[in-house]
Amino acid sequence: MRDLVARDVMNPEVIRVRDDMTVAELAEFLVDHDISGAPVEDADGHLVGVVSLTDVAAALAGNDQAVVDHPQPGFYVRGWEEKFNPEDLAGLRVADSELTVAEIMTPSIFAVDEEMPVSKVAEKMIRSHLHRLLVTRRRKVVGILTTSDLLGLLVEGGVEAGR
Repeated sequence: MRDLVARDVMNPEVIRVRDDMTVAELAEFLVDHDISGAPVEDADGHLVGVVSLTDVAAALAGNDQAVVDHPQPGFYVRGWEEKFNPEDLAGLRVADSELTVAEIMTPSIFAVDEEMPVSKVAEKMIRSHLHRLLVTRRRKVVGILTTSDLLGLLVEGGVEAGR
């Protein structure tokens, strides 16, 4: 049996946003999809960063430092892991903003190739203190892998490759 790779464990359903979206469009999109952030792609579909509701809030609150200097990027969240509360945007003038996703996103990307062995993925997540990594094929996002996905392997007691 071959070793498991990121592709075997990842969730292929990754919600993406475009870098030319306005902050108002982004906020509406994130709320509608009940997520707190997403990977950002350019018009050609290339991954260029990540953006989160924290980025939106920081930008609209006038916190220029938070917009420019991100020590850790925000990643999108799916399912029950972290629920977003639409009230978090209350009081922010999202509709009045002319900012785009490209202006507020984190241009750093934490990703692994779909062929990376799961043991190496786990090592990278632990070393970098990350809870989720994007999975890519030729610089395009094809999935996301979370610590919950890795813990699922332990709970299932040795999942066979290609599940």
